[in-house]
Amino acid sequence: MDSPAVSLHGFDVVRGDQIRHSIFANVDDIIESVRNAYIAHEQGRTVNPPSAFLKFPQQPRDRIIALPAHIRNFNGASLTGIKWISSFPGNLERNVPRASAVVLLNHPETGYPYACMEGASISAARTAASAVLAALELNGRKKAVDSLGFIGTGVISQHIFDFFAASGWNIGTLHAHDAAPTHALRFAQRSSAYVSDGYQLHDNPGTLIRSCDMTVFATTAPAPYFDDPSALDHNPILLHISLRDLSPQLILRSHNVVDDIDHCMNGNTSPHLAEQITGRRDFVRYTLPGILVSGDAPDKSKPIIFSPFGMGILDLAVGKYVYEKARADDKLISIPNFFADNA
Repeated sequence: MDSPAVSLHGFDVVRGDQIRHSIFANVDDIIESVRNAYIAHEQGRTVNPPSAFLKFPQQPRDRIIALPAHIRNFNGASLTGIKWISSFPGNLERNVPRASAVVLLNHPETGYPYACMEGASISAARTAASAVLAALELNGRKKAVDSLGFIGTGVISQHIFDFFAASGWNIGTLHAHDAAPTHALRFAQRSSAYVSDGYQLHDNPGTLIRSCDMTVFATTAPAPYFDDPSALDHNPILLHISLRDLSPQLILRSHNVVDDIDHCMNGNTSPHLAEQITGRRDFVRYTLPGILVSGDAPDKSKPIIFSPFGMGILDLAVGKYVYEKARADDKLISIPNFFADNA
């Protein structure tokens, strides 16, 4: 990907509908972009500061998060930018998506922003790509699972399932649980065309986990609620995307994989709570970037839990990809003389 031409006058916008089309027409490329960003991180070519959380004392469930990031020598060019993403769970009661976002890209030489893109689609895609990439590595690089479960069946779960399907996974039975059973049913019915043995709905997380070789957690849980070690006796793979579902005790009994240890030990995630209880971090032996570079993945002697905090570098990697697609297809909305001091 070439750097944009140096210009202090232009600014481009990419709409969400164009981004979604580009993402789902190129799922394998999106996953590869996320893989390359993780590898760059493992090789020390990234700057990924802690996320900044804007919280509201009178609205404790709501937050807006800033994720700045930089990747050096990413497909031959430096990549710099930020994602600004809000999470307002009450939106679901208004029939509005919980998350909204923008992604900004900055010129590597001048620092000027040159593109603004609808970011919720980018964020969901990088989360889905990260989950499916981890599933592949932790599943012995086999794109097959007899029973795949989802706890929480909202937008993120749908993206993750769609990425499994679009990237060629063979899925036997689909299992689903949601605090709102109608959501689980809608998710299962929509997704069942891409599985070989139909779907099964569950009244509680425990029965689902016992039935599945691999389970995705994608809820809005603010604190751990699941603490049943017997449900993990068959040593499943848990893609703990929402980060706060599992008790610290379950974390300590398992093989743990994160995206970045420092980032994940933050915000009262389940691994962070385990660190607070024990005063140590050595229960996390693996990172996904490290596995991608070294090939050293955990064995199946314990449950395997992947807890990704989410990294701004992934948003930049996916954002750059869809920006270049929009530029190649002449779909950019250009705003000349955007910067008043250079008009």
